[in-house]
Amino acid sequence: MSDIYRASTTAPVNIAVIKYWGKRDPKLNLPTNSSLSVTLSQDDLRTHTTASCSPSYPQEDTLLLNGSSQDVSGARTQACFRELRALRKQLEDSDSSLPKLSSFPLKIVSENNFPTAAGLASSAAGFAALVRAIANLYELPASPTDLSRIARQGSGSACRSLFGGYVGWEQGSAADGSDSVAFQVAPASHWPNMRAVILVVSAAKKGVSSTTGMQTTVATSSLFASRAAETVPRRMQEMQKAVQEKDFEAFGKVTMMDSNSFHATCLDTYPPIFYLNDVSRAAIKVVEAINTKAGKIVAAYTFDAGPNAVVYYLEENEKEVAGLFKAVLGEKDGWQGERGSKVEAGDAAGVQEEAGVAIDLLKDGVSRVILTSVGEGPVKTEKSLVNEKGEAMA
Repeated sequence: MSDIYRASTTAPVNIAVIKYWGKRDPKLNLPTNSSLSVTLSQDDLRTHTTASCSPSYPQEDTLLLNGSSQDVSGARTQACFRELRALRKQLEDSDSSLPKLSSFPLKIVSENNFPTAAGLASSAAGFAALVRAIANLYELPASPTDLSRIARQGSGSACRSLFGGYVGWEQGSAADGSDSVAFQVAPASHWPNMRAVILVVSAAKKGVSSTTGMQTTVATSSLFASRAAETVPRRMQEMQKAVQEKDFEAFGKVTMMDSNSFHATCLDTYPPIFYLNDVSRAAIKVVEAINTKAGKIVAAYTFDAGPNAVVYYLEENEKEVAGLFKAVLGEKDGWQGERGSKVEAGDAAGVQEEAGVAIDLLKDGVSRVILTSVGEGPVKTEKSLVNEKGEAMA
């Protein structure tokens, strides 16, 4: 039996507070604007990936995701494989004693602990884990920033999942994308009391993929150009300052305004793209009611290309924010875990009066909640999804 080489990692989901939308080069996934995100805890949302290679494997590369075989012939996945193999070959060319891993077929096995393709940033965690696992397999000396340039070619927002904490993605200006990389604004330890409650509105696959949506927006939206040229650069500065100063009111206001701006641009696309639905808008109404009751911004909603609401808040305001959602949605899945059981139900009365029918819409339309917090970047793990014979573990 030939040698089986294996390496495993877990990688996190990130949820942007300054949104990436639009590409100046679709092939290289080069964005038309910079973006900024919060990396979420892998205790709650993660992709676990094992990369393995062997001269004994069948000649084509394979990827198994949640037990289902995936097509790896697409340009995005192939770009990641090609770039990582090229870096490994450089090492092999400089040291003849190294095994020629770059020439062996790859077998990738990956598992998500959250719904795939439902607007929960599954591709970000997936490509970050794939790139990090192969980099570990190939024993590459590349930094997270170097790897972010490769992961970006698989899924734009994947470049941000190579870091923990608060992460920026520089749009860059070079035609080859060499300066379009992720960078850490601040580690999780800088502002560790950031929390999020995710209201999963629909675990179904979204109607318009992000890639298709972006291309249509760039081609047809009149709001798009001013967002990319003026709005986002200003907000990137405001958001970095808010994170550095741990100013939640500024963080929350910019987060909500940028989410609104992004979805307004989608609505301004022709034909219009509707990622939000009535339940999403009800979540916005409830967050506004929570903030009105508190007399300041203690909760901040944001929506990616899907209907799920991500509501950021600080640990010290848990009862007012997560506790309110527990009072309203206490019957839903997600409160039973260790994190959920610690949340003290809040008083819904004041918010009920302000939010009205929105409360009923949430009760009917939210399928589950996920409680999470700011977390770390990819973590190497000894737990392999491929056994010593090269077989995927059940």
